Amino acid sequence: MKTILKGLTALALGLGISGAASAAEYPIYEPIEQSWSFAGPFGTYDRGQLQRGFQVYRESCAACHGLDRVAFRNLSTLGYSEEQIIALAAEYEVEDGPDSFGDMFMRPAIPADRFPDPFPNAEAAAAANNGAAPPDLSLMAKARHAERGFPRFVIDIFTQYEAAGADYIYSLLQGYQEAPEGYELQPGTYYNPYFLAGTSLSMPQPFSDGMLSYNDGSPETIHQYSRDVAAFLMWTAEPHLEARKQTGFVVMIFLLLFGGLVYMSKRKVWAAVPH
Repeated sequence: MKTILKGLTALALGLGISGAASAAEYPIYEPIEQSWSFAGPFGTYDRGQLQRGFQVYRESCAACHGLDRVAFRNLSTLGYSEEQIIALAAEYEVEDGPDSFGDMFMRPAIPADRFPDPFPNAEAAAAANNGAAPPDLSLMAKARHAERGFPRFVIDIFTQYEAAGADYIYSLLQGYQEAPEGYELQPGTYYNPYFLAGTSLSMPQPFSDGMLSYNDGSPETIHQYSRDVAAFLMWTAEPHLEARKQTGFVVMIFLLLFGGLVYMSKRKVWAAVPH
């Protein structure tokens, strides 16, 4: 079975490469498939990796990208204590009001608040980023992924592959390259053959080796930063993934037992009826 799957995957890769070459489809390079702890029907999140990914987001990505669908209190599932979450939320300011005079005001955030956007509006975000407003990252791991052609999308049904978004984010973040000779790079853009919408984008390479320090001894490399933040963004997009998989497993067991009972009941009811 594994040999058949490998053969079909190789065929799909070949078709994908030839299709990209003939139709100039993007991305030029397919996302690099990674091994994730949350992959498969029994996958779970690695809390240590999620905490590292959150650190990468805070120290590198939060200056431009928001998480407006994530509340500070949601971080408790990453292993943070209530005291840590309260202290973390207090580092941010959110708009509240109106007050008794009808005016809006700023106050320190509390655990019930969501992460505030780094810019007051989309126009301000675009003006500060060469005309391209950075997208919110809350659902990015579900909203962005490269299509996997036939027969891989069929194989994915049986292997429960659902990490296309995380693979794409990882590949994009570590995939910046020098533009090939003869390529006309637009001013203010950066060459990245893993980008879905073209071969260059306005966001520069956000990471460099050694730019962030990990307390758990994990490698401080572009590869590790990209993996960790991709896993974190998978969690922000689907925080209840583990519960969903656990529920699905229970449902499958129930259906198998129920199907067996129905079959035995049918045999019992019709046993005395001549055929």
